[in-house]
Amino acid sequence: MPQNDNFYTLKGYSLLEHTKITSSMEDYLEMIYRLSQDNQPVRIKELAECLHVKPSSASKMTGNLRKQGLVGFEKYGTVSLTTDGKELGEYLLFRHQILTRFFCYVNQKNDDLEQVEKVEHFIDPETVYNIQKWLDKFA
Repeated sequence: MPQNDNFYTLKGYSLLEHTKITSSMEDYLEMIYRLSQDNQPVRIKELAECLHVKPSSASKMTGNLRKQGLVGFEKYGTVSLTTDGKELGEYLLFRHQILTRFFCYVNQKNDDLEQVEKVEHFIDPETVYNIQKWLDKFA
């Protein structure tokens, strides 16, 4: 069997990417983007309720997103997206919607939220856009 030096563990691939945003941070940013689409202020309590976490957890994670330059945030106040945060949040919601369409089509379901949530953080943008092209053509 030929030796292949390109295999890594999941953690190994993550380290190669040098990303500063975690899967959890993506979930929070996507939800902040969803909640901010009606141009209403996003409150920590509302964010926590939507993600089924404690307000203190939402506050801490939002502080981490602020350090990354993705949100503006006053402790226990409202959260607003920066330009970079809006751009990334828009992509994260798009990715979620494309994968939802794909899994619902493939699995013949009306909703496949759990499946999408489990895999969305591991698919690169090229694949997401190719899935979109495939769906637009065949589904």
